[in-house]
Amino acid sequence: MGGGREAALTALTACRRLDAWSDASLKAASRGLDRREAALAARLTYGVLQNRALLDFYLDYFCSQPFVKLEPFIRDVLRLGAYQLLFMDRVPDSAAVNEAVKMVKNGKRQRAAGFVNAVLRKLCREHLPEIPAENDLAYLSLRYSHPLWLTERLLKLLGRGETEEFLRLDNESVPTTIQLNSLKCSPEELTGNLAASGAVLTPHPWMPECWELSGGGDLEALPAFQNGFFQVQDAAAKAAVLAARLRPGMRVLDVCAAPGGKSFAAAMDMMNRGEVVACDIHPHKLALIEKGARRLGLDSIQTVLADGREEKDEWKNSFDLVLCDVPCSGLGIIRKKPDIRYKDPKQLAGLPSVQRAILENASNYVCKGGTLLYATCTVLPEENGGVTEDFLDRHPEFVKEPFPLPELPGENDGSLTLWPQRHQTDGFYFCKIRKL
Repeated sequence: MGGGREAALTALTACRRLDAWSDASLKAASRGLDRREAALAARLTYGVLQNRALLDFYLDYFCSQPFVKLEPFIRDVLRLGAYQLLFMDRVPDSAAVNEAVKMVKNGKRQRAAGFVNAVLRKLCREHLPEIPAENDLAYLSLRYSHPLWLTERLLKLLGRGETEEFLRLDNESVPTTIQLNSLKCSPEELTGNLAASGAVLTPHPWMPECWELSGGGDLEALPAFQNGFFQVQDAAAKAAVLAARLRPGMRVLDVCAAPGGKSFAAAMDMMNRGEVVACDIHPHKLALIEKGARRLGLDSIQTVLADGREEKDEWKNSFDLVLCDVPCSGLGIIRKKPDIRYKDPKQLAGLPSVQRAILENASNYVCKGGTLLYATCTVLPEENGGVTEDFLDRHPEFVKEPFPLPELPGENDGSLTLWPQRHQTDGFYFCKIRKL
């Protein structure tokens, strides 16, 4: 087994060749590594994905031939070397260059070793080229390695200043946010237990009983995790569940439940007294939800294999809350999954029709006076308000209902978009709809 650099190269190769997601590729490539090398592999893999366009710009400047025409394997090696040279102060320049040359030789590309060595040594010694700044769109897209189409959309939605802040945060490390399981322990017990494990906790800026966690090593190995004292969940997702104002004894249907976070939050909100039906179309994901529910002590959750677009007569008009956390472009969580930025926008164009179909079908299951809660982890209006407003236009028996959130001051009309640069959360949208 090689070290962290080799694991990062393996993960990047899988992302490129197999169109695989970086988190799964990295997990497979890092199997067997010690904690330090696994952390290096993660830093390198995500760092290259977060800054790929910028790295390519610099490398192209120092290459004797167009960077884009190089063999993909050599491009990946150069990106890994360049990332270490430009973004990792604790890695000696000589180590970054020498390890890149070793990678090329190990990959049976000995003839390219001198070329890789020369390019990276130029990167060490010479001044970097200036990023052209005449055009905001081109500058921001290159500086933060986001595609032009997405940068353009954000500029129209947010303006120059907030767009840059959004893009910058996408490329920074994100703390793990955890939510207390009050059924198992008190806040004092949780914080004390985690502190004893070496973890550092910072209270979330506005969400009670949520903390940002760092340190402590492997999260799943922590006694507090194994004992079900907390679940990992962004404050935005918890806010959406709180907006529903659940009470013990209610019936909840989560039509797109995996990986289960909102089902868990709903069960906790009801003090594990009620019923939560968690659905997914993949059996292995249902198994993960069941495992999480057991860890958290939530026996009010049952799983069902079901497609959110297929009608079930036995569920009609029978749930107090129907939660639709629909499949979406995921553009609000690029900071956690950096390769989402490279999705083909043409493939995203069909998502609103899928989202409308799920919302339409799910609305049949809401009882009179019950709540339909629509949620996404994207910031594109066509996947958010565009879907819910279209639904409301066609269904006068449903109305948007404002949801005061003491945790987050400010008014809303029944829908809310949360932004990393404004709310210290994922990019997230949710809409609360009441059935009359």
